[in-house]
Order: sequence, then C-alpha cells, then structure tokens
Amino acid sequence: MSAITYGNWVTHTEGSADSATACIRAALDAGITTFETADVYANGRAEEILGSALVGQRRASLEILTKVFAPTGPGGPNDSGLSRKHILESIDGSLRRLQTDYVDVYQAHRYDHSTPLEETLEAFADVVRSGKALYIGVSEWTPDQIRAGHRLARELHVSLISNQPKYNALYREIEPEIVPVSKELGIGQICFSPIEQGLLTGKYKPGAAVPEDSRATTQEGGQYLSGLLNDDLLSRIQRLAPVAEAESLSMAQLAVAWVLQNDNVAAAIIGGSRPEQVTENAAAAGKTLSNETLEAIDTILGDAVQRDGSLVSTMSPTERPS
Repeated sequence: MSAITYGNWVTHTEGSADSATACIRAALDAGITTFETADVYANGRAEEILGSALVGQRRASLEILTKVFAPTGPGGPNDSGLSRKHILESIDGSLRRLQTDYVDVYQAHRYDHSTPLEETLEAFADVVRSGKALYIGVSEWTPDQIRAGHRLARELHVSLISNQPKYNALYREIEPEIVPVSKELGIGQICFSPIEQGLLTGKYKPGAAVPEDSRATTQEGGQYLSGLLNDDLLSRIQRLAPVAEAESLSMAQLAVAWVLQNDNVAAAIIGGSRPEQVTENAAAAGKTLSNETLEAIDTILGDAVQRDGSLVSTMSPTERPS
C-alpha cells in the first residue's frame, strides 16, 4: 500500500464528479496507488466515480479497497449488515461499479451484532476463494472482535490484514488496546480522518466565522464539527502553526505525518475537494517528525486529546441499520 491512501467519502459524495476525478488524478500524479471507498458512499455513486476515474490505469499497480455493512440500495431488510446474503450480493455490486474483477481488501465497515461472526467470516472467505478479493479487513472493531475475527480467518485460511479506525493527534482511542492487539496479530491500521475533518489544518479560527467553503458549512460536516469548534480547542490548534513551520510542513502535512509516526499504521487516508489539497497532503509521506515536535504536539493539545479506548465499542450499532 502507499502510505498515503486516497479516500473518496466526502469529495465523491458532496462534490461534483469532475472535481472528484481531478482529485483522483492528482493522487495518481503524487504517487498514490491505494484507493479506499465504500458501497454506502452516495449509495454506490462514489464507487462508480472512482472506477471510472481509474479506467486505463494498470490494475496490478493499484490497491483498491472497499467496504460493506451500511444500508445500500432501497434500504430493505437484507440491504445492510454482514449476513452471507448481503456480503455476496454486495461484492458483486461493488466490482461492477468499480469496473474491476477484484478488490485488494474487502472490509467489514462495522461489526454486525445481528449476524453470527462465523457466518460473516465464512462469507468473506468465500469472496476471497472466488478471486473477488485478495484480503479482508475490518473497520472500528473492538479488540475482542478483532481477535475473534482473526482467529476465524486463520481457521478458514484467509488473511485478515487490516483495521480501519479513526486516528489523529486529537483522537487516539486505538492506542490503549487496538494497536497492541493488532501488533500481536500482524494487523495494520489504515486510518481515516488524519486531519479531523479539516480541524487540524488551522483553518477554523477562534472567535471567527467558519470559512464559506469549509466542511463545517455542510449539513453532515456541520453536525460533526459543531461540538469541536470551541475557542479553547481552536486556540490550541493555532499554536501548532509554529511547530509545523519548524518542520517545514503545512499544518495539514503535520497532522498527516503525525499519524504515520505510529509504527502500526500502514496508511493515512486523505481526501480533498481540490487537487492541490491532495498534492499538499500527499507530501507528508516519508516525513519523520522529531521527538521534540511530537512532545510539543502533546503539550499543546493536552487534555483535549481523546484517549478512552472503551469508546471504540460504541462505533458499531447494536442493531443492524436500515
């Protein structure tokens, strides 16, 4: 995988197809080879855009990841979850939209409490054996769920290689338990939200209105960021600017590079509404932050950092979504 992975959740669901395609091409130009999506993003439209944008690229030189779990199609009783029926039907839909014969990693977008884990893993194993996926992964599973899934995968002779969690300098819930368990089992992290929906770029200023073109002005982004746009946190983030400057990095690059310092992180997923954002963030690959920089980030962010590992268990709904 490329250390910087391009994800098309936001830009391929809220922006135009042309702008999304331009960002994908910028990712390719920057040397990114790994692309991550999910069938639920814009109800399949994101996969379609990604597939069309990658037409003509050498397939063996790319790594394409997608996910299954959340409601798709009309949202009927079998249109979500990790049942055998939904997994086997969903992989065919994803491959058709992505215009490819296989995905490199097929991921469980969340844990399905309504389906026996054995049924889920057996279905994933059949996807791999059919050649429609090379590996399997999970997203936002708890340590116990990862351990149980990994054990079943080994018994079924397929490789569960990755976990996709949210992880950034403010949100470190995977550090207490997820990372140690993953290291033990040989599982790497493919992390989303390295810049926390743009918050860690410093574009949100304390006491100022949010920028007109920012994520905070969208319905989904506004709901998510509303609890974070407080003057104390925004002031702390502004104090990261000289830290980034000392490393000859932008604040966005500092945030992405911070995620990549964790030796259990295989990749950081970036997006972008404009090609230049993709190019800028991709430049964080290979940058090693000094111990002084890492300590300065910890000191500045202080008790604003979320470290409670037990919160990972709240990420998967107790009932199958519809």
